[in-house]
Parts: sequence; C-alpha cells; structure tokens
Amino acid sequence: MSDETPQAGDLLVRIGAIMFLVGAVATLATVMPLFLGTDPLPSVFYAVCMLMGVGFLVAATGVIRSAVAQRRQAEAASSPSPSSASSAT
Repeated sequence: MSDETPQAGDLLVRIGAIMFLVGAVATLATVMPLFLGTDPLPSVFYAVCMLMGVGFLVAATGVIRSAVAQRRQAEAASSPSPSSASSAT
C-alpha cells in the first residue's frame, strides 16, 4: 500500500483503466473468430468493446481533474495570504 493521500482524479483513473482493459479483452475476443474461422460472437461483445473508448475518456477526465486540483494547490501556496499582506503595510 502507498502512504500517499488519494488525489482528486485517482479513482476516475483507476475506474477508466479497468474499463479500458475490459474493452480491450472484449475487442480481442471479437477479433479472434476472424482469424480462427469460427462463427462470430454475439453482438453483446461488440457493445462491450465500446468500454475501451469510454474507459479512455474516464481515465483522461481523471488525469485532467487531478492536474486542475494540483494547479489550484500550487496557486494557493504561492499566492500571499490576506493576513500577511495587511501586516506588511
């Protein structure tokens, strides 16, 4: 286990990666009958293949959300606080 605290988009990245992997496996499963010369799989498998793209979008959303949260933290840390600004004058 990691000692790091979870960031804003970490869960979305994990969920997106799992969805992507499920979609990739389904894609491989739907392509294999073409090479093996067997009957094609039911159309449900083709629908599950769409999880590959959806998972990529979910993971990308998590990465963007994490980047925005880190940018806000950096801006908050670098900007002078109102109390220190008033005491300096």
